[in-house]
Amino acid sequence: MLRIALPNKGSLSEAATAMLHEAGYRQRKDGKELMVVDPANNAELFYLRPRDIATYVGSGRLDVGITGRDLMLDSGASAEPIMDLGFARSTFRFAALPATVEQVAKEAGVAGLAGLRIASAYPGVVREFLATAGVSAEVVKLDGAVEVSIALGVADVVADVVETGTTLRHAGLEVFGEPILTSEAQLIRRIGAEESPAVEQFLRRLKGVITAREYVLMDYDIRAENVDRAVQVTPGIESPTVSPLHDKGWVAVRSMVQRGEAQRMMDELWDLGARGILVTDILACRV
Repeated sequence: MLRIALPNKGSLSEAATAMLHEAGYRQRKDGKELMVVDPANNAELFYLRPRDIATYVGSGRLDVGITGRDLMLDSGASAEPIMDLGFARSTFRFAALPATVEQVAKEAGVAGLAGLRIASAYPGVVREFLATAGVSAEVVKLDGAVEVSIALGVADVVADVVETGTTLRHAGLEVFGEPILTSEAQLIRRIGAEESPAVEQFLRRLKGVITAREYVLMDYDIRAENVDRAVQVTPGIESPTVSPLHDKGWVAVRSMVQRGEAQRMMDELWDLGARGILVTDILACRV
């Protein structure tokens, strides 16, 4: 059986669970279940702490897993990404009190961090960044709420995931410097793992879910003399399907188009004389 690691809680868990549901996999009945056997898909699903998933996958105990890029890199596990999943995007940044930011800014690049104490829940990511930059600083590992570490005298700078920056501003901190890391949810596997038909099938299913979310089916009727101009508006992934209608001189066109462009395309098709323009969600696909 294919052994899949999934996040057991949080926003990462919700999005990963939704993706597997759309891919046709069995769901757990409540949040306390740690393992679900899905014989119909020849799979076992293990619900683990997002921070531990890369360790289990990197050890070879589990075949694949879904976790954040930041968590995978911070773990130091022998795991690698094989697909970006398009959710849980975040940016990892430095922040400090304004006086410290001003002090650091006087130095070129990140050199101003030298000798400072940097608190983070992602010490592996921070140490790797500092080592690459050739900067020597003390990294203080904390498990959460790192923004209070400066007020409590534990650190001079924090390094944390920043979405809106509101929490940091409430603590009187300013974000500074270039992003340390950009992250999103990824499907990962052990480095050097052999190719597996089961993993390839799982990949196709997830790619199908991502495509189904990004695209819709568009159907419309149009005069035959305008069809070439119409299909330039809706070229599809490969090529649209064009079928003659009972009324002479009219054809029906079906094409997969990007969801975000659908309304604009409908307006352009209408101006070309297209009628009966319909947009339909795609539940699943293989492309």
